[in-house]
Amino acid sequence: MDPVQDVGQVMQDMEQAIGVFETYVPAPLWPWLIVSIGLVIALTLHAVLWRPVRRFCHGRSGLVFTVLPRLRRPSRLLILMLVSLLLVNVAGLPEVWSAGLTQGATATLMVIIGWIFTVALDVACQRFLGRLPEDTEDNLSLRKQATQVRMIQRIGRLLIILLTAALVLSSFDAVRQFGVSLFASAGAAGLVLGFAARPVLANLMAGIQIALTQPIRIDDVVIVEGEWGWIEEITSTYVVVRIWDWRRLVVPLSYFIEKPFENWTRESGSIIGAVTWHLDYTAPVAEIREKLEEIVRGSSRWDKKVVNLQLIETDRDSITIRALMSARNSPIAWELRCEVREKMLEWLQREHAESLPKVRTQLQINQSPSEDAPVQMHKRAANG
Repeated sequence: MDPVQDVGQVMQDMEQAIGVFETYVPAPLWPWLIVSIGLVIALTLHAVLWRPVRRFCHGRSGLVFTVLPRLRRPSRLLILMLVSLLLVNVAGLPEVWSAGLTQGATATLMVIIGWIFTVALDVACQRFLGRLPEDTEDNLSLRKQATQVRMIQRIGRLLIILLTAALVLSSFDAVRQFGVSLFASAGAAGLVLGFAARPVLANLMAGIQIALTQPIRIDDVVIVEGEWGWIEEITSTYVVVRIWDWRRLVVPLSYFIEKPFENWTRESGSIIGAVTWHLDYTAPVAEIREKLEEIVRGSSRWDKKVVNLQLIETDRDSITIRALMSARNSPIAWELRCEVREKMLEWLQREHAESLPKVRTQLQINQSPSEDAPVQMHKRAANG
């Protein structure tokens, strides 16, 4: 068959099909039909092309191969918006509809681009965190890196959201004119908006400071508002402190920049625990010191660094001795203190019960003259 005749036949068939559609479909619906068919074709094309992309990325390592599978939905919406922008201008829609749809598609396109950047940032940070060893409990460098990456992720997402929102709003003429007039006047409205945005900006600046100066890190042991716990999560606006009894204390991010707090693991996870006893003056301090070293050295919780006994105070009725012992971190130090306290008390009760605190009372019996009077009267009666 002649190719020219084939093309002519196809064109003739298309003209007949268009004639049939013109007969049964009203003319005002033609632009909408074109847009709808174009969107369906775009969805089908995306589904067909996505399969080889997914197969190509499956089982491969690398940032690109990790990011691509998570871009399925954003890429689908991106193609739909691009096709919509193209078809709206080609299909011949009414001016009102064309302008509105173009404006909406442009704003949606900006949101999708911001979404893609957010996904890429999240994947990059998760890949970096996934390469860190899981046991970062006593590794200052690893905890520092994990905290910095998480803060960069939070701040980056916040900046992407703010920038995307600003671009979307600036795409509307009314909002753009309002913003220009607001910045030009710098009047009361600007002051009100600036004051309203102060908490957000304060937390943003606090997040940048924390990422750079590292006053707190993930898994740091801190005392905040009188509560002892671990830094569990650092977000762009608040910090979650996991308290020892599994409660959660949520603290604004700016708190750790503006107010003092205790960080027990700022430089190292190791910590010294203390146990005190109040004993009698007869307590054998030298023997207690030897027993303390025996208990601590026999414990698996001790980190083999510090063990010492000191007599720190004396008062009228008792003495106070303090035992010092070190451990790898604060939870283990707490358990070591409890172990030493219990075993030392058992030993004192068994070997030196007289050394436990006691109250001394001395009684003196003195006879008064009234008690001698009946004896003197009895002697006088006998003599008489």
